[in-house]
This record gives sequence, C-alpha cells and structure tokens, in this order.
Amino acid sequence: MRFKGNAKVRQLKGKVTESVGKAMGDPSVRRAGRREQLRGRAQEMTQTATDRVRKWTKR
Repeated sequence: MRFKGNAKVRQLKGKVTESVGKAMGDPSVRRAGRREQLRGRAQEMTQTATDRVRKWTKR
C-alpha cells in the first residue's frame, strides 16, 4: 500500500489547518484539519507496523 506525502508533514499541516479553523471560528475548516491530522497519524502507525513486519520476516 502506497501513501502520498510524508506522515509527519500531513500531521503538521492538519494541525495548522485546525488552528486556522479555530481562529476563524469555522467548524468545517477545523474538522478538515483534524481529519488530516488523524490520517497522518494513522499513516505513520501503518508505516511503523509495516517496517517492523519487514524487519522480522527478512531472513
């Protein structure tokens, strides 16, 4: 499974978007930022798990 972009960058971008949404008082922008942040975190966890599996199955 391939993901576009870096997980850390996606998290940071989501955090900034969420903060902008809070400052503007726009709940839809805030939710979109939060969604992006959670996607980045999930992507990072998936990459970590994949790396661990590859490490242990390599012989």
